[in-house]
Amino acid sequence: MVKLVKILVTDPIHEDGIKMLKEVGEVDVKTELTPKQLLEKIKGYDVLVVRSATKVTEEIINSAKKLKIIARAGVGLDNIDVQAASARGIELINAPEAPTIAVAELVIGLMLSLARQLPRADASVKHGRWEKAQLIGSELRGKTLGIIGTGRIGRAVGYRAKAFLMNLLAFDVGRSAEFVERTGARYVGLDELLRESDFVTLHIPFTPQTRHMIGRRELELMRPTAVLINTSRGEVVDEVALTEALRKGKIAGACLDVYECEPPKDSPLFKLPNVVLTPHIGASTVEAQRGAAVLVAEKIKVALSK
Repeated sequence: MVKLVKILVTDPIHEDGIKMLKEVGEVDVKTELTPKQLLEKIKGYDVLVVRSATKVTEEIINSAKKLKIIARAGVGLDNIDVQAASARGIELINAPEAPTIAVAELVIGLMLSLARQLPRADASVKHGRWEKAQLIGSELRGKTLGIIGTGRIGRAVGYRAKAFLMNLLAFDVGRSAEFVERTGARYVGLDELLRESDFVTLHIPFTPQTRHMIGRRELELMRPTAVLINTSRGEVVDEVALTEALRKGKIAGACLDVYECEPPKDSPLFKLPNVVLTPHIGASTVEAQRGAAVLVAEKIKVALSK
């Protein structure tokens, strides 16, 4: 029999997840807490559920004397002080599986938006212009997509790109034989991938080792007709170097859903015509949000039953 526990939810999650949590505990949803308020509030709870807005700092963790579980209804644990939680023996839970399809479909959408100049075409018509002759795009068919990171999302992107008859290159420390068999992807070194790809998409976590993994040297290796897509973590791309590469025509374009500082303010990228920017919406689908909430709720139930 699972004992009744107190669960605090500080970021909005899907109602289905809340319903499941209520089966095992007393759930309080408080999505407007300031850091100071959370510091005081957390003292009475066994489980904390967050998304990305709440920053679970060492100070908050040390204040939470009863806390047994911190769950993030999302992919990473970037907003949680993992070291402090581990030192306290607090179990960490997340849902990396949930947004796979949502992010993969966004990558395809971003590729198409720049290849076919969709943002410019939309703005043109809405402003009363008919710039058909100036909006010559390119097809994805026959182009080479370089996938950096072939985890769940990277592979999902590859499966969809294959349906567009794209050629696939991949780079990862671990290799998926099943991915190669299904798509014909070829694993190569990072430099070769950058040199040979028409589109490069990033699907890697942010760590000290991956910070600015794509910098000035890497951008210099890319084709002048190539497009960089980042839906993983903003810190893996050096935005200063990227802006310079775009301005000088070192690469043809970029599509970004994540940024080194979020939300970005007064970024020089805002003024560039060869860039498509979205506000970190990779996981922002009804299906992905429900999936994340339900998955963490299920994992919390399992953890509490141990």
